Amino acid sequence: MTFDLEFALSTVPTILSVIATTIGVALASCAGASALGFCLEITRRAASIAGYVVRFMIDFIRSTPVLAWLYFLYFVLPHYGITLPALLVGTLALSVYFSGYLAEVFKAGIDAIPAGQAEAAKALGLSQTDIVVFILAPQMLRNVAAPVGSYFVSILKATPYLAVIAVPEMLGKALDIASDTYRYAEPLTVAGIAFLLLALAVAWLVGRIERQLLGPTRR
Repeated sequence: MTFDLEFALSTVPTILSVIATTIGVALASCAGASALGFCLEITRRAASIAGYVVRFMIDFIRSTPVLAWLYFLYFVLPHYGITLPALLVGTLALSVYFSGYLAEVFKAGIDAIPAGQAEAAKALGLSQTDIVVFILAPQMLRNVAAPVGSYFVSILKATPYLAVIAVPEMLGKALDIASDTYRYAEPLTVAGIAFLLLALAVAWLVGRIERQLLGPTRR
């Protein structure tokens, strides 16, 4: 069976009709993973039982596949009376899964900040919250801009996993077309090119943000 370019082009409108869902899930998951990862890292630094619990949680999250989180949230939770929409499940699963990796990125970013800055802030009477928000977070963002950007691209590329729980995203649409027409090469190629262009756009945007963050420190 030869590749039919005309048929491939005819699938573009259908596949791109859900591009907003793909982008929306990726953005929401990026925000969720970043917020949760940062909270996990700050809690891990606490000299208390919570710190040890969070250390185990981060290792556990990083040791489990993203599909396990999807299946657990979508198929297991309803047995306990918790039923969530597929779109929310997908966003939560990606947020939780990547939060474990981003926690490690934030750890490296915070460790790169001289410890004397936090000690000086404490000596000046700043609260722990003020130290985190005004001292550590701004400098950490500069240190982790590049690796966080890479994980954002990874989150975008992970959105096709949501097809297994019937979230209407680009790969799911491509598979629907393929199952109806028995032609897989064309719709999957179109979906692959769409993801490639999105990933390149995100990488370019992340590069711009990184240059803006690092600009004041360059000589």
